[in-house]
Amino acid sequence: MEYQNISTTARKEVVEIADEKDRNYWATRLGVSSEKLKSAVKAVQSMEFSKLKDYISMEKIKSASTYQRFAN
Repeated sequence: MEYQNISTTARKEVVEIADEKDRNYWATRLGVSSEKLKSAVKAVQSMEFSKLKDYISMEKIKSASTYQRFAN
């Protein structure tokens, strides 16, 4: 029996934002607006799902901690 070595890098998901339907799908999947998604792509300079997800997660954490400083 042969084992195939499929690395996770070979299965990278690429976010497509040119088409509105695609952009809305990915924005929903990432939990952001389509405008935020476009901004994230510009900031990260990548369309790789995992990089965008990490960036958006960090932005949410930053905005939450900033809110907490002003709320107290």
